Amino acid sequence: MAPSRLLEVHPDGADPLDPAGLTVLVTGGGVSGFAAADALVERGARVILVDGADPASSPNLMERMRVLDILGVDVRIGPEHAGALPPEPIDLVVTSPGWRPDQPVLRAAGEHGIPIWGEVELAWRLRPAGAAPWLTLTGTNGKTTTVQMLTSMLRAAGLRATSAGNVGTPILEAVLHPEPFDVIAVELSSFQLHWSDSISPLASACLNLAPDHLDWHGGFAEYRAAKGKVYERTRIACVYNVDDPATEDLVREADVIEGARAIGFTLGVPAPSMVGVVDDVLADRAFVTDRARSAAELGTLGDIAGATTPPPHLVQNALAAAALARAAGVPPAAVRDGLRAFTPEPHRIADVATIGGVRFVDDSKATNPHAARASVLGYEHVVWIAGGLLKGAAVEDLVRDSADRLRAVILIGADRAEIAQALARHAPKVPVIDVAEADTGVMDRVVAQALDAAQPGDVVLLAPAAASMDMFPNYAARGDAFAAAVQRLAERRGDS
Repeated sequence: MAPSRLLEVHPDGADPLDPAGLTVLVTGGGVSGFAAADALVERGARVILVDGADPASSPNLMERMRVLDILGVDVRIGPEHAGALPPEPIDLVVTSPGWRPDQPVLRAAGEHGIPIWGEVELAWRLRPAGAAPWLTLTGTNGKTTTVQMLTSMLRAAGLRATSAGNVGTPILEAVLHPEPFDVIAVELSSFQLHWSDSISPLASACLNLAPDHLDWHGGFAEYRAAKGKVYERTRIACVYNVDDPATEDLVREADVIEGARAIGFTLGVPAPSMVGVVDDVLADRAFVTDRARSAAELGTLGDIAGATTPPPHLVQNALAAAALARAAGVPPAAVRDGLRAFTPEPHRIADVATIGGVRFVDDSKATNPHAARASVLGYEHVVWIAGGLLKGAAVEDLVRDSADRLRAVILIGADRAEIAQALARHAPKVPVIDVAEADTGVMDRVVAQALDAAQPGDVVLLAPAAASMDMFPNYAARGDAFAAAVQRLAERRGDS
């Protein structure tokens, strides 16, 4: 098959790609690279997989590569394979999210006119005839929670559904599953969207848009453009955030299938073609017969993750999921039942304990300022634990918008000085405790100082606004350390 044929954009329902006879270069040996190589070689492609990792320091990678070698993949591991295209003629490159567009192999492929796809694009092209429709979702924050809420709603409607893509089941595994799904909820990162050009979802959503991953994309314009691709070729509904006009702008700019509608979600009373909140009721004025004069009840605020007063961003997640589910024909009762059945994953607004009337909440997943802002603004009075690796992200808006909520701030991690400077400018009266230590016992000191700074009714919130790798292996380890320290403190004081 000629590369020009591969470059054609195929509408939904087109014949699946037959890769037999193609020479495909797969870059990256992680989970997505393994899945791509496995699927392609099984379908008759000649597959070369390259990864620049040092074999001696990557035992998990080498185990995967041994499996692929047995299956017939030409595996080439080591730094020398990441600097240039292989000498063989290549028909197609399938790349992993960790490989930036300016990586030498990908840059050379582009210069030679070789099509470059991500695993998600490959999965779309390999879909068998009559395959399950996709409901696609992106955003700077809240993607995983929303896509899992959506999956819960779909299942409550009796559909065989799964979450896939950037969360849950690898997308190729979901698409090629021997027992086909009725519908797939697909979480898409900006990396995955960058390398996708033919996906035509049933419905799509962008939750929010704020600067992130700019080092990978090369700038905010490129990041924004990648996020906007989620709406391209949407068939039924493009779901946007009324409170984030940038998402509506992306809908306006998208080239959609004739008849696709723009559907807003809002924390306020919904206008026609929106879902929103009336008192404590989640209301649908988008997917009802007479949306000018009526609405359907989709549940209440109390149905969201078992919380009496869920934080605003969690309500937004629920509304976005509901809009996507309704676009797929899910009845209102199943939306409600799906919300009731949904349980948030660890380290996402997770209550850890209450000590002396002070709640300790773990939102270690808030790894950028946009996510931390949403978290802090969900509470009236907060002792905020923040810091880590900011990766160049600005914290000015976060600190300015949160200043009146802050009882005190405890700073940890490598880039804590940048947050301290923003606090000095925008919240000079807020007490700041700087914790310079980075040893394994630091969280015990942090939570003890946080309790001392708090008053009954306050929330001690771990929402770092930064990555964790300066002190912890990942955000989950950071959250676990926080939760363990809180539990030890509770045990010493006899609280629960």
